[in-house]
Amino acid sequence: MAIDIERIRETIPHRYPFLLIDRITEVNEEGTHCVGLKNVTANEKILQGHLPGQAIFPGALLVEHMAQVGCYLLMTKPEAEGKLAYFAAIDNVRFRRPAVPGDQVITTVELLSGRRGIWKIRAESRVEGDIVCEGDLTCALVDY
Repeated sequence: MAIDIERIRETIPHRYPFLLIDRITEVNEEGTHCVGLKNVTANEKILQGHLPGQAIFPGALLVEHMAQVGCYLLMTKPEAEGKLAYFAAIDNVRFRRPAVPGDQVITTVELLSGRRGIWKIRAESRVEGDIVCEGDLTCALVDY
């Protein structure tokens, strides 16, 4: 069951130009696994300056995309009601190859642990089956 952009906007607080998920394609019933995608296009403003002559989607935004897919997963949990998810740590991140216009970045997120409002996830982003970026992200659920 694909989750469209309107449902994503109902679930997470991110908005244009910082909403970096185009679709959620999978969430398991246990709420421990989620798959989301980002279509990288030449029309994105950030690519006008990164990098001229060789457009590359910034690595920091790849990590943010992974975090937003994880945020979607966390925000579907009952304990997330009335909360926001903030980065608490970014560990073991590796960039394997650049994402460029025309790529569809498919990110898989696995929930590793969650306790007292601190959640750890493992994220892996791929383009055409090749790993682009991977890492471990820690998020804190905080009142807003």
